Amino acid sequence: MPQSSTTPQRFRAWLSEHLEEMILRWIFRSALLVVIGGLAFELASINGWIVYPDPATAAPAEIRDGSPALNLPMLAPSILAPLLPGGDTRLMSLPRPDGAQAKSMTFELVGRGRLMATGTITPGISQSFAAEAERHGEYIRTVVLNSPGGSVTDALAMGRLIREKRFATEVEAGKYCVSSCALVFAGGVDRLAGDKAVIGVHQVAATGSPANGPPRDEMRIAQTISAQCEQYLGDMGVSLLVWVHAMETPHDRLFAFAPSELKSLNIVTTAAVPATQSDTTKPVPARRDKRNDGTIAR
Repeated sequence: MPQSSTTPQRFRAWLSEHLEEMILRWIFRSALLVVIGGLAFELASINGWIVYPDPATAAPAEIRDGSPALNLPMLAPSILAPLLPGGDTRLMSLPRPDGAQAKSMTFELVGRGRLMATGTITPGISQSFAAEAERHGEYIRTVVLNSPGGSVTDALAMGRLIREKRFATEVEAGKYCVSSCALVFAGGVDRLAGDKAVIGVHQVAATGSPANGPPRDEMRIAQTISAQCEQYLGDMGVSLLVWVHAMETPHDRLFAFAPSELKSLNIVTTAAVPATQSDTTKPVPARRDKRNDGTIAR
């Protein structure tokens, strides 16, 4: 009986001596379970063991890069972000376009042969760009971009035409060229970026099936367009590490390249020369062609 009466006292004494050790042990076990759970969730998502509902009201559209990704959620909790590829300060929120950037891209030819391309790359805009290049091709020297991106297929078409015409591309100081706009930028024979210009990439996305239309294999479509982008960047002489960063970055984030990376990955080829006020605001008159009868046609 005397021994049993001292058992609670002995337990309290033991607990007071080992309390700190027990707390640390439980904290470690809890953290380990969180990490294991996050990795298991990521593995299940990658292997397709978790099925995500397809958005029933998705607007009919082609593959676009204005909201690029495979529409998958973040594959790991934020506690694991520092351990994942690209989990650093170069990841930033997508810029929210407003004003001219939120509208369909427009083109204006100004001084020094600079074609100002401002706004969203909407489906079909590459045709408008081709018409502009045909109309003013003899004047255009540099395509100056300020865009949040948009249609990938149109961006690829614009970039290849820029290379065919041997135009330069530029992002002015403080402006941005992100998402599919970076593909257009890569088409320049010479590529210039001003101070604090933002050039960034992220994943491509396939949007939902058209209303009342047959289902689309969005994964296959996204993989196809991704392969086309990779081939394109190789053709343009840009490091394919650019596309690695794009594929690692979720559609709702942006991987913004540091100035040193812009050069080391051959995204830019030279530093931009600031334009004067008169050069960037004075429109160039329309080209005038001679008719067969010798008169001038505008």
